[in-house]
Amino acid sequence: MIRADVRLAAASRAPVSSSRTELFPEIEPTQSGLLALDALHQMYWEVSGNPAGAPVVFLHGGPGAGSSSGHRRFFDPRFYRIVVFDQRGAGRSQPHGELRDNTTPLLVSDMERLRESLGIAQWLVFGGSWGSTLALAYGEAHPERCLGFVLRGIFLCRPLEIDWFLQGMRHVFPEAWRTFAGQVPAAERADLLLAYTHRLNHPDPTVHLPAARAWSSYEGACSTLLPSPDTVAYFAGDNVALGLARIEAHYFSNQIFLPPNALLDRIDRLQHIPCIIIQGRYDMVCPIVSADDLSRAWPQAEYVIVPDAGHSAWEPGIRANLVAATERMKRLLAPAAPT
Repeated sequence: MIRADVRLAAASRAPVSSSRTELFPEIEPTQSGLLALDALHQMYWEVSGNPAGAPVVFLHGGPGAGSSSGHRRFFDPRFYRIVVFDQRGAGRSQPHGELRDNTTPLLVSDMERLRESLGIAQWLVFGGSWGSTLALAYGEAHPERCLGFVLRGIFLCRPLEIDWFLQGMRHVFPEAWRTFAGQVPAAERADLLLAYTHRLNHPDPTVHLPAARAWSSYEGACSTLLPSPDTVAYFAGDNVALGLARIEAHYFSNQIFLPPNALLDRIDRLQHIPCIIIQGRYDMVCPIVSADDLSRAWPQAEYVIVPDAGHSAWEPGIRANLVAATERMKRLLAPAAPT
């Protein structure tokens, strides 16, 4: 078993040094399936890369966005055993968009069940946006299972961050916000979360699907530094939109089912574990203040600010630094993956 108490170099504002910054070639899973979690939920999972490699688990955003084949490409398939899964109600997990028995502590338990089912003792945890939230929650519950962390677009799910998403982004993206807010009557716009929750949970698809598309398209439109029609189109697709919007509103309405400020209050449990934090300077969905707060609470972590990027993992600077981070982690994880 690999020790998880190795520390990275002191925090830095410079990009991570690595010989590779390009995504790895497309690959297919070597294993996949649905893991029964309880009487209601089944979770999609897949494994790709080197069966004897260093285990890494990818945590998608949202909550509710689901994973894609491109997410395998952040990792060298010759070195890593790459575990990707869709969280409860998201992506290919069933039932899609389900809110019952869907909480952060249950997602943490699901990760443990998956880890045990795959016979993995410890793994590198990689997550962006909501994936960074879940990575921290999981790590603080099970630090002994974490070899390290690569975190991007930090989201701590505090009220100030949720308020910014619902109301504050209008100061930077007023056109996108007007479309988002315009989905509900003017009299309900003072509490957009409540207004959207009612519509997203309505049983009639003619009510919940337009609301889901509006919510998800708003997030997509604000996710990149420069306009990206492809990003907006992806977010507007019915499957992504319904899972993302419905589950996000559910988690936001319930303060992500954790005590206030829980993630920062328990960060001492992780300070002996290697971590690289990557944050776009102009991230509007998850503003840099949260990454800054996390880096000050976790000074042992390496902190990389990408000066010309917003939120999306697919922006060139963020994508390059994420690949460089997984490459740099190889030096700490090499004993796990004979090649």
